[in-house]
Amino acid sequence: MRTRLADAGGDIANALDRIVRGSVPAEAGARDWLRRPDQARLDEDLLWLAHPGRRLLCCTDADFPPPLETIPQPPAALFVAGDASLLLLPQIAIVGARQASPGGLANARAFARALGQAGLLVTSGMADGIDGAAHAAALDAGLPTVAVVGTGADRVYPRKHHALARRIVEQGALVSEFPPGTPARADHFPRRNRLIAGLALGTLVVEAGLRSGSLITARLAAEQGREVFALPGSIHHPLARGSHQLIRDGARLVEEPGEVIEALGPAARALGADLAARLGGESPDAPIGETPTEAVDDTLMAALGHDPVALDQLVARLGTPASELSARLLLLELEGRIGALPGNRYQRLAP
Repeated sequence: MRTRLADAGGDIANALDRIVRGSVPAEAGARDWLRRPDQARLDEDLLWLAHPGRRLLCCTDADFPPPLETIPQPPAALFVAGDASLLLLPQIAIVGARQASPGGLANARAFARALGQAGLLVTSGMADGIDGAAHAAALDAGLPTVAVVGTGADRVYPRKHHALARRIVEQGALVSEFPPGTPARADHFPRRNRLIAGLALGTLVVEAGLRSGSLITARLAAEQGREVFALPGSIHHPLARGSHQLIRDGARLVEEPGEVIEALGPAARALGADLAARLGGESPDAPIGETPTEAVDDTLMAALGHDPVALDQLVARLGTPASELSARLLLLELEGRIGALPGNRYQRLAP
């Protein structure tokens, strides 16, 4: 979609018109839908988005996650429930078997907690087993987590994870490229897996059989040029065979979280530098000694005051779009000047 927008001079209406007219390639279903849009479905989507804490994050937005721009078939937009700014943080995908062993679940929890505390946002697919254990461990440690789902962001699959989904939305973000109301379908989950791999700097497979969907995520991560890590297991355990196959194929064998942190450190720093360059560039018209972003940050810090403030309140106080504020808040958080709290709230930190 970015390429089509660029070809259309950045005009989204022009880009869509070219798709409808057949001037540029597009899936037949997408072209048919654009010619005869389902207004009732659009109204339902808008109604869902009207609630606080929900957003349609478009590929043209300044705070669209950069890692997704380079993957094959990047999404044109993402439906997000929770804090969309979290998608800009360096992430580690933790995936594995649905029918995981007690040892596998314990490893998922331990790695999620340690990697989250080290500054890597834990991302997974909210599936049963390893995924759910990783999400819950991050949340239990007071850390945010991101769930990328294969349904609409208003659906919960599996159903047993309703409570977990609520916690993720309150403390992290639940993400889908499918519109609200979309049910679970088998072909949705490989598409979901490419986003999990694409958002993360690396993918850690904790436990997996030879036919596990986690191996799809790991393969996609490798194809996208991301790191792939795998925990070894017993040669007698069927859920170790997938991990062992990954290791034979070139995945890094890891035994403790520090090995993942060391391997991803340079990529995390590079992502932070790229983000700062995108969102905090200096203008040649800036007064000497003060860049425009410094002035913006001073205004934002003043608007924060000394008590926790919700993003919606900051939008009202400053009259600035939520997407721009989220990006600036993330940079201030990375600089250690503010802290992110549950409920999409922020607070100044003592110098």
